[in-house]
Amino acid sequence: MTLPVKNMVFPMVLLRLAEWLVYKLLANSCYRAAMKVKNSGFFFRNSSFRSSHQIPLYPSLNKCNLHGRKSETVACDIQGTLLRSESFFPYFMLVAFEGGSIFRAFFLLLSSPLLLVLDYELKLRVMIFITFCGLRLKDMDSVGRAVLPKFYLENLNVHVYEVLKSAGCRVVFTSVPRLMVEGFLKEYLSVDSVKGTELHAVGSYFTGLVSSSGILVKHKAIKEFLGEKKPDIGIGNSSLLDHLFISLCKEAYVVNKEDEKSSSILAREKYPKPLVFHDGRLAFLPTPLATLAMFIWLPIGILLAIFRLFIGICLPYKIAIFLGTLSGVKLRLKGTDPPRSENGKGVLYVCTHRTLLDPVFLSTSLGKPLTAVTYSLSKMSEILAPIKTVRLTRSRTKDAEAMQRLLSEGDLVVCPEGTTCREPYLLRFSSLFAELADEIVPVAMNTNVSMFYGTTASGLKCLDPIFFLMNPRPSYTVEILGKVPKELTCAGGKSSYEVANYIQRQLATALGFECTNLTRKDKYLMLAGNEGVVDNQDSRIVVNPSN
Repeated sequence: MTLPVKNMVFPMVLLRLAEWLVYKLLANSCYRAAMKVKNSGFFFRNSSFRSSHQIPLYPSLNKCNLHGRKSETVACDIQGTLLRSESFFPYFMLVAFEGGSIFRAFFLLLSSPLLLVLDYELKLRVMIFITFCGLRLKDMDSVGRAVLPKFYLENLNVHVYEVLKSAGCRVVFTSVPRLMVEGFLKEYLSVDSVKGTELHAVGSYFTGLVSSSGILVKHKAIKEFLGEKKPDIGIGNSSLLDHLFISLCKEAYVVNKEDEKSSSILAREKYPKPLVFHDGRLAFLPTPLATLAMFIWLPIGILLAIFRLFIGICLPYKIAIFLGTLSGVKLRLKGTDPPRSENGKGVLYVCTHRTLLDPVFLSTSLGKPLTAVTYSLSKMSEILAPIKTVRLTRSRTKDAEAMQRLLSEGDLVVCPEGTTCREPYLLRFSSLFAELADEIVPVAMNTNVSMFYGTTASGLKCLDPIFFLMNPRPSYTVEILGKVPKELTCAGGKSSYEVANYIQRQLATALGFECTNLTRKDKYLMLAGNEGVVDNQDSRIVVNPSN
């Protein structure tokens, strides 16, 4: 009889273990469900009675006095407080798509229904694992520096930002990964310290797991960081955990849903730092529904881009414009093409630089062949271009000789900014073009996209035209300003720098943009993190209103 008893020991242990596991899972699930029901007021038959008799624990943020706070400390979170949206899914998606790959982004999208039924901590762990498992540290650094700040600024809660700005010391505690928010908070909002969830990495790759300290708990982290010292102001949302967090502050304020709805979008001119450069392909905030729409559109967009490329390369201008318009491309031409120069030389068209397709759309709009000179052009773009393109060497003497020769052969297009800029700013103009021609025609070009940007600093530049043409309804505005008067050119006694600055101001006025002293070097230092041949380490963004 002893043998069967011995044989039954191991199955009984397994049974007990399974029973304990089921008990713990059910107990935790029931407890969470009960808390949700309690918090939702289900046990109150008359919900209006509950809402009318419930006294809010903390006042609304609107009641916070902003004066005389320079010597005080403010503590808050970025999720659901500094940012108007409570969900951090779109920012994980930006990291997955821009820093990882389209396959990683698709896998994260597939997980979104599962995320709806998980509790907050488990949901965060799943998003962290899918987004960061196998991701290189330098890719996260690039996305945090060049992609995320634009979307954070556009989603900033104005009320919280004003309180944060009024304080002398600013500390942010958040359960989201610190690496996703620290760069933005310190560089754009001048936050003194950021405490967030730390990620585990092996070598130069993330494992997708959080560090041994686990997901950051704000009310515990604030005690560990500040000890007995209490922050002067605490800002949180209406959740229980945030109430525990702000209860440790001298003054506590809550961001209600009504406050979020009434909070206006921070105007560009009020940004704490001008957003001149940013990178990445996505032109929209990738919420689950928006991301799903993008993946549904993707195969259609690829076919549409191929069709648009074909008609642009192979068909006459008028037919190409007609079929392009039918396919959704919006091309708007303002002004008229000036008469050809009497001295037999070609006209020099000086354009703002929005995408690599600027010279192509100008040529199509005018209905005549043009030659474009450019500093950076991929082999694929060079092969597919329906107009003649010539690569410049960045040697002033050689480039001047090449452009003089091309002008003697016909009309020429040049983009003196030297690189593209997505935002309403014009980079500093190179003055070389002003030394080569007296027949100068400024052309103000602008684009608008809804899904994909047609430019990149760190990605494959050969795909730039494809991504632009994949948009459902991409638009191009071409405004010809007319020839520059001869007395305002070098032939009229002006220096090449004066001519370049004058044309830059004319184009900025036509487009409603701002002039800057920034260059291509500044752009790549910020977005790509490399210097190339640049020795200057200073990549600060300074708008030049006097130029």
